[in-house]
This record gives sequence, C-alpha cells and structure tokens, in this order.
Amino acid sequence: MTAFTSLYMAWLIPDNWISIVILFAYSITIISMVIVVLSENRNPIRSIAWVLALVFLPWVGLIFYLFFGRSLKGQHMISRHNKRKLLNRFQPKTVSLGSQSLSAEEKTLVKLARNLCSSQYTVNNELQIFKIGHEKFEWLKRDLSEARESIYLQYYIFSDDTLGKEIADILIRKASEGIKVKVIYDHVGSFSARNRFFKRMNAAGVDTHPFFKVTFPQLANRINWRNHRKIVVIDNRIGYIGGMNIADRYEKGTPDGLAWRDTHFRLRGEIVGSLVYSFLIDWNFQNPEKQIEYPVPPEIELRNHVGMQLISSGPMSAYNNIALCFQKAISSATKSIYIQTPYFLPTDGLLHALEAAALANVDVRIMIPRKSDSRMLQYASFSYITQCLKAGIKIYLYEPGMLHAKAMIVDDTFVTAGSTNFDFRSFENNFEANLMIYDKDTNRRMRDIFFEDLSKCTKVRFNTWKKRPRLQRTMESIVRLVAPIL
Repeated sequence: MTAFTSLYMAWLIPDNWISIVILFAYSITIISMVIVVLSENRNPIRSIAWVLALVFLPWVGLIFYLFFGRSLKGQHMISRHNKRKLLNRFQPKTVSLGSQSLSAEEKTLVKLARNLCSSQYTVNNELQIFKIGHEKFEWLKRDLSEARESIYLQYYIFSDDTLGKEIADILIRKASEGIKVKVIYDHVGSFSARNRFFKRMNAAGVDTHPFFKVTFPQLANRINWRNHRKIVVIDNRIGYIGGMNIADRYEKGTPDGLAWRDTHFRLRGEIVGSLVYSFLIDWNFQNPEKQIEYPVPPEIELRNHVGMQLISSGPMSAYNNIALCFQKAISSATKSIYIQTPYFLPTDGLLHALEAAALANVDVRIMIPRKSDSRMLQYASFSYITQCLKAGIKIYLYEPGMLHAKAMIVDDTFVTAGSTNFDFRSFENNFEANLMIYDKDTNRRMRDIFFEDLSKCTKVRFNTWKKRPRLQRTMESIVRLVAPIL
C-alpha cells in the first residue's frame, strides 16, 4: 500500500484526523524526496529504483533513502588553498608524456586520471606484489618496526584480533620512541574492534581517528559513505596499497578453513608522494583541529622508469573517477582484459564496454568467488553472468575460498589494482584508491598470478549455467532489481 492510498483510506474513516495529518505530512515528505532524487539528475536506473522504493515502500523507503540515498557530490574534503599546498609539496612534478614510451591510448588514460583528480604520472618507482597475506604483513611489520620519522596508516578494517594487536603493539612502541604515528580507520568497517583497543593506542601516543564516525545525530549523514582505502606510508619513503585489511582472515583464511586470496603492493619511489597526499587529505578532512604539518618529501634515488599513477575516488568527487578510468582502459583494449573482483556489479557503462570488447574479439575474462562472504552480493554478481556469457565474456568461479583480490590487467602493459571492487558501491559511495601501472614487467607478473588463480577456478559454461536451480535464478532476479542501490 502506497502512502497516497493510505491517505485516501484514512480520509474515509471519520474522526481520524490525527492519522490524516500524519499521512498528509508523510506524503508531502515523499513528494519532496522524489523531487530531490529527480533534480539530482543521477543515473536513470538508480533514480527509478529510489523513486519506486519511496513510493511503494511506506516508511521503509523513506528511512532507506535518508540513510543510503543522498549524494555528497560537489562538496569539498579540504579547501582549494590547502589542496594546492599539498599538491605543490607532495604530488610529483608534471612529466612530459612525449618523452615516455607510452601508447597513444595510455597517454590519453594518463591525462584522464590527471584531469579527474590531479594524479601526476610518476616514472621512478619500484613495486613488490603480495598475493599471500602472511608475506605482506611480515614485510609491513618489519617496515613499521624500522620507521625513523613517521607512520601514516589507513585501513577500512582494523580488527582487535591477533594480527591487529601485533600491529597495534608495533605502533605503540614506535610512538614511545618519538615517531609520529597517525592512524585512520573506518568506523563502520572497524565496528567489531572494541573501543578500548583504539583508546589503548591513543593513550600510548598513537593518534588514531575514525573516518566518518557514526553517532546518533549524524547516523543518516555518515553510515552510507565508507573510507575503503588501505594505505600505509612509512617515513615518506615506503608505501603500501591494495585490498588487504588488518584482520586475521587475511593471513589465516576464513573461520571455516577456506582460503582468503588477495592482492597488495609495497612501493618505493615517486609514487609514495601521491600516497602521502591522499592520506593527508583524508586526515585533515576528518581532523580540522589537528591537521598534520606538511613534511619535506625525501629525495628519490630510484631511476628505473616504472610508470605509475594513484587514482582516488569518492562520493564527493565531481565524477566517478575510478569508474571512468576503468571504462577508458577497457575501451582501449585490443588483446585482453583480465578482471579479478570479489563482487561483480558493473554500471551499465562498464558492462557495455566489456560486452563491446568481447564482441570485438578481445579476450575478456572475469574471475569471481564461487562462495562470497556476502550471500546477497553473490546473488547480485551471479545475476550478470548470463548477459556476460551471451556477449562472449568468459566467467570463472574461484573455488578454494574467498577471492578478495581487486585487479584489472589490460593488454601487455597496463594494470590497475587497489581497494576498488567492480561494483556500484566502490564506484559511487566509497572513498577508494587504486594504483594505475604502465609497465610490461608488472603486467606480466600480474598475468602470471591471474592464470595461476585460473587453474583453481571452474569455467562457467552457458548450457550448464542456464540449468541452475530455479530458486537461485529467482533470488538473482530479485536482488538484481536493487543492485544499483546496494
């Protein structure tokens, strides 16, 4: 029953003026919300989904819209003045693309990222790839322990389990040595960690701060927008970025004994300045009273011409930065596109770009987990498989456990990986950060990892897939309807 039907029925019942007033006020509220949705000129499918929810789900639709439907686009995380200061200090100087061995398509992609979020192309970098959590965290703990000046650490999930306590103990020890230690954790992502876990670090000199702390007055304003970035910078010289959070499952697998497969990078070189820039924007946005003084960046001694950019995106961005870069890279592919993602809920533009590539005989392969850590997102991801198969896109289901890696490998030279899932939430609602790498050797190493994982997958065959249980197909169709607002 819609709000308008309820209003009409209440009008027919005598002496029911209180109900009439309440329903009239509710109806005016719904009409106002619908006008707001339409005036924002969003994706039509997303707008229709919200309008239908507001009109046909009394109260529930309104509550969901207040919590999950509003837009932050056009707002600024920091002032333009402070942004310029950060850019001048930390973002590498502009490199002449004419002097670089990049294809015309890659140069266009570099320019796109630069225009979207002031992301400068860097040329002197070193990269180490981790596909196993234990290796990544052993390196991270070693680098943290050897810090001499500063530690900037940012994670979506910072758990107070065994691994989290080990990291916290290192941070506390370094703070006691006089090292400047700053920690950002997402408040919702780290809900499972008890308050005393962070209070202990604060009391010991580690400056921790939750991103968009969810308290009752700001509940509807903050709960939908999460900082999903995983960035660490040590002494402004060593950086980490990728998909691994601080939690035991990234080292030991799921509680039921299944593997947890992820990808993370350790960086040295000019690109680290871009990581510092990203961290300081987030820190100063959340801590206007405790802004970090801008340190002097170190001299870069590497000279190896490994090209990289850091592309960031968030609900305050004027455009969906990372989605646009993905779409440009996909559209420019001539040989192959290999994607690993835990959740596959593409925008229409990205889905059509993948379909067009496959129909043009580009080898398009998408790897998702057979069993996801979210049943609803698993149904949503599976709902796109039939459409992909019809276009010639190859779909693979990772069998050993949860595939949490987020990477796209295009042709022979381009790779992007980081915190971004191939889904609506990452493209539109989360604060994300991805590394864009223009390097044949890195591309080859990431392709080798992809095909190693491929050997542990089952390829989805169209004739088999269309015979899946009717209940599963029904659930996929239902969840697909709300996919744009998940």
